[in-house]
Amino acid sequence: MRPTQLLLKSGRSAWKGPYFVAFPQLREALDNHVPIKTQARACSILPAFVGIRFLVHNGRDHVPVMVSQDMVGHKLGEFAPTKKCFSSLRRGGRRQSARCAGPRGCYRRRGRAGSR
Repeated sequence: MRPTQLLLKSGRSAWKGPYFVAFPQLREALDNHVPIKTQARACSILPAFVGIRFLVHNGRDHVPVMVSQDMVGHKLGEFAPTKKCFSSLRRGGRRQSARCAGPRGCYRRRGRAGSR
């Protein structure tokens, strides 16, 4: 097995090889440090992409992703999150988590439902 195939092992069959998109502006990105805008989240990161900045679409806007050696073999979409991070809400002067939004849904204050 070739060393590149060992690096790029993924869920695909070995005879198919990694899935990647041919980026026509790859040479320009290497020379002028111009980011490559793409919507190909399923594209595998190849060793040739190290040091290149991609703008990966997350469904709403393009997220900058700088490719490092540790990212080789992963997908571009793994580094552009599509959902917001968990944040706590502030209601009524107290801090509550988004999961604990109201008096009926709050398990922390009263214990589990049915137990008193």
